[in-house]
Order: sequence, then C-alpha cells, then structure tokens
Amino acid sequence: MRVLITGMGGELGTRVAIELEAADWVDRIVGVDGDPPRDRIGRTEFHLIGPRDGHELVDLVREVEPTAIVHLGIYEPEARVSAKGAAQRTQAVALAALGAAAEVASVDRIIMRSGIEIYGRGRGTPTTPHEQVVLAPTSPFGASLLRAESIGVDAAAASGAALTRLRFAPLVGPHFPSPLGRYLRLPVVPFSALGELPFSLLHQEDATAAIVRALRVGHDGALNIASDGAVTASQAARMGGRLPIPIVGPGWQVAKVASEILGAPLPDHVRELLIRGRCADATLAGAVLDLRPQYTTPEVVKDLYEWASVTYLDPAELGAA
Repeated sequence: MRVLITGMGGELGTRVAIELEAADWVDRIVGVDGDPPRDRIGRTEFHLIGPRDGHELVDLVREVEPTAIVHLGIYEPEARVSAKGAAQRTQAVALAALGAAAEVASVDRIIMRSGIEIYGRGRGTPTTPHEQVVLAPTSPFGASLLRAESIGVDAAAASGAALTRLRFAPLVGPHFPSPLGRYLRLPVVPFSALGELPFSLLHQEDATAAIVRALRVGHDGALNIASDGAVTASQAARMGGRLPIPIVGPGWQVAKVASEILGAPLPDHVRELLIRGRCADATLAGAVLDLRPQYTTPEVVKDLYEWASVTYLDPAELGAA
C-alpha cells in the first residue's frame, strides 16, 4: 500500500503518519501540507506544499501513484486560520488532491476527514443523527464539510475507489488546535440560560486510531466517529474549575467579543454547539471498524483541563538555583 496524506503537518496528520510507519502493510508514506510535521517522522516522505499550490499537489499525486489517499486537509474555522480562510483552504486542497486522485488509476481507497457539523442543528433535525440522515448544515463549517465530501464523492465515482467519510465529533485534546477547546479553557465560560443541550467530543488519539483502521478496512460510505457519553458547556466548565455564566440573546455577542479578546474566537459552529448541542449515532462505525473510542466525552474534557498551562520561569531564579 502506498499512502498519500494531505494535511500531514497538523497534529492529527503527523500522528497518523507515525502510526502508519509502524505498519508492515504500508510500503510507502508520502505526506503533504503547508506546515511542517508536528513531530519527528521516520520513513515518511514529506513535501511542503501550501493550499494555494494546487498544481504542485496534483503533480505529486500523479508522481507517487498512491493506492490510498488519507485526506486530512480540512481546516476548521478559527482553529489555525480565520473562518473565511478555512473555507477557502478546505476547498482548494480537496479540489487539488481528490481531483488528481480521480485521474490516477492506482487509487483504490480514499479516507477523508469530515465532521458531524455536516448534519446541521436546524429545527426538527435529529439530536443524534445517523449516517443516513439528510445533510442540512446550518453553519459555515458544516457547509464547507459538505462541499468537501461532494468533491470526494465525485472523485471516488470517477476513479472507482472506495470512499470512507469519517464524520468526527468535535476534536479536543492536548496540543490540538480547537476553538471549542480554547473556549472551554477560559476562566469564565458563558452558556445558554434558556436551556443547553449536550454535545459529544472525540480525542485526537481516537481519531487517529479510526483513520488507521478505516484505511485497513476500506469501507465505502460515511461513518460517524464520536466518544461515548456527552456533556453540556456548564458541566464541562465545572469539571475544569471554570465559572459557568448563563447568558441569553444579545449576551452571545458580548461573549463572542470577549472570548476573541481573550484569544478564544467563537465561530458559528461552536456557538451552535453551545446552544443546541451536537451528538451523533456512532453505532455503525463500531461494527464496521470493530473499534470503539478509548476516551469517553467526560474523559476528553478531563484530559483537556489536565493539559497544563504555560508557566513562565524567572531567569533570575534559575540563575540562583
């Protein structure tokens, strides 16, 4: 198996590459991203190609002739880039990588990252959607995921490859860039006073395990990947020793401005989660992949808060020691 990984420079992509390096069923690993890997890599070949360098990415896919593509080039708004930039990058990388895959006869499977934001949280929608629910995203991130999946479906149809769409619950964990994770780590956490619904999370280690297993299985279809259990924003805040503050209506605009000043921008899909909740039925994934997340949602929250903050050392004290 020759595997090409897009988005390999991120925390998730680097973890996947390291896991695949230990797999004797993978002959060659080629990674690509606009940022370098987050950790040391061994036999993985990394190429520094940014989202705007689509022609270079297309040429690389044609040269490598991968048998499998792991498409992780999905940009969450306010994780590392702005909401507008995230949508543009997500579409550009999908068009280049998956479009090229449609022209390469060697590709027999595509594993792509998606998210349960794709289902939306409009009135009357299921609170715990399964994979057959009609897709009706109600946030810019959800709409971006739908466009990326559509590109993947077209590419798979053209190439005859199996397409596994892994719809992850919100990813939160140590060192993982997440607007929800930053928000929950604020000293004061606003939540909906009119009634808050619970949400499920997913740890980066469980996301990595799901990607590697999906690559081995080669399932054709969508799979929800979410941890067991759920929490509300106020419950999560109390778990972390934060102060939950109930707000209504215009208070959310104040909360958005305040959180951005504190370094935790509040994009639309996170605000939607805080008010309307976000869960998903992950039964099918457990059966297809024969894999269940090791972390429950409360454990993901606990792990998030146990991630120590930066402690600045006094040079004078170090010298005295």
